[in-house]
Amino acid sequence: MRAVMKSIVFALFVASIGQVSANEPQAPPSLLDTITLWLAANFELPSSPEPPALVTVPASVLVEIRYGSAGSVSPGDVMALYDDTSRTIYLTEGWTGSTPAQLSILVHEMVHHLQSSSDMRFACPGERELLAYRAQGAWLELFGLNLETAFGIDPATLLVATVCTH
Repeated sequence: MRAVMKSIVFALFVASIGQVSANEPQAPPSLLDTITLWLAANFELPSSPEPPALVTVPASVLVEIRYGSAGSVSPGDVMALYDDTSRTIYLTEGWTGSTPAQLSILVHEMVHHLQSSSDMRFACPGERELLAYRAQGAWLELFGLNLETAFGIDPATLLVATVCTH
């Protein structure tokens, strides 16, 4: 299964390059374009005409953006977030995207960008998170990881994070 998924990712990457003319050199697709192609192929998400802005900030700023200045969440508990209004993915300082786990954080936030770009509506914030965690988990599985081994997110925690309580 993992070999099939890796083949799909590679095929999407190669297909996204398109035909290259000897007279017209083209840049390879960006990481965000490749992730978007993978999400569209595997999770039926539409592509976005505009990529999100990527900004790194201190972990404490992520907590403040997410929960406000009175937030009592530990800074290490928020690794990234997507702001619908500014169409910006905020990543914690030190994020490099150099590991499958770090890239999975970007995959998660790209789901939110594509959801927002296509004006998808949800009954509650948890419902919006469900697909983002599914995609993140599928990305991690390509590399023999899962949400629990990479981030300590067990099935019970995932259920609580993705259920509507009203």
